[in-house]
Amino acid sequence: MSDSQLKNRCPIDYALEVFGDRWTLIVLRDLMLSGKRHYRELMTSKEGIATNILASRLKKMEADGLVIRKHKPEDKRQVFYELTEKALDLVPVLLEISRWSVIYDQHTAAPPELMRRYQEEPQQLIADLQEAARIQQS
Repeated sequence: MSDSQLKNRCPIDYALEVFGDRWTLIVLRDLMLSGKRHYRELMTSKEGIATNILASRLKKMEADGLVIRKHKPEDKRQVFYELTEKALDLVPVLLEISRWSVIYDQHTAAPPELMRRYQEEPQQLIADLQEAARIQQS
């Protein structure tokens, strides 16, 4: 992309480039809301992501600054993934996508308590989810 194209880049275009595919959003959801941190845990998602797709998404997410790939200090062979602040800033986006989906798709189900809190106290819920993800990572 040329400098002039980057300067005039549409924000939606950038967002879609970073997290605009199904699998990236599902991996983000699992890392943020399900407490998953290891590759094998991410493989257990009900959507059934293929191993090659998961590997490529995690590499892209790392390159885009959404996750950090780390090795366990006690066993360098074990790898886990941590969300960055850039990724945690997407919590409101995931919540809003969930809210929208529940309204427009009768087959979509989100945890009722989560959706209730999002409706009643969105800023507090966002802060709580971000903090919970940070604590889980430490």
